[in-house]
Amino acid sequence: MNEDSAARSDATGRRMVEGVARVVAVDGAKVWLEAESMSACAGCAAKAGCGTAAQPSRRTPRRFAATNDLDARIGERMVVGIPENALLRASATAYLVPLLAMIVAAVAASGLGGGDGAAALAAAAGLVAGLAFARRRAAMLTAHGGLTPVSLRRAGEALDGAACRPPLARG
Repeated sequence: MNEDSAARSDATGRRMVEGVARVVAVDGAKVWLEAESMSACAGCAAKAGCGTAAQPSRRTPRRFAATNDLDARIGERMVVGIPENALLRASATAYLVPLLAMIVAAVAASGLGGGDGAAALAAAAGLVAGLAFARRRAAMLTAHGGLTPVSLRRAGEALDGAACRPPLARG
């Protein structure tokens, strides 16, 4: 997804994290999309006036497949989403598991009477083991479709038939 993502519920009531992507290919029941990068701080408009401009730009766009439930066509902008709980599970797998494995291994080595060197080696081994586990778990989530985005609507369509309204004037 992107930095402009928002959480909303889908038709089944699951909370979804949404993002906007452009259709670059259609392959039967699925579409290939490129995520649109948007900056919440308007870094692109500020150019050098913001730290975002100093970051290296991504040369190859992020492409991913999603369901084509809306009969999307090449060039259309779509709002896609993944379940919020799937994103939380994936984040915990990617960040917490390796960190916890590293800490547990270091504490265990230290508790068993090892010195600082043993604790450092155990921490490195725990980190590697945690990263390996996280990689396998991420592959399982992906294979079972837990992280596969779904097409929710075309970008620009109002939610639940709501019309766009201008903001109220403050006075």
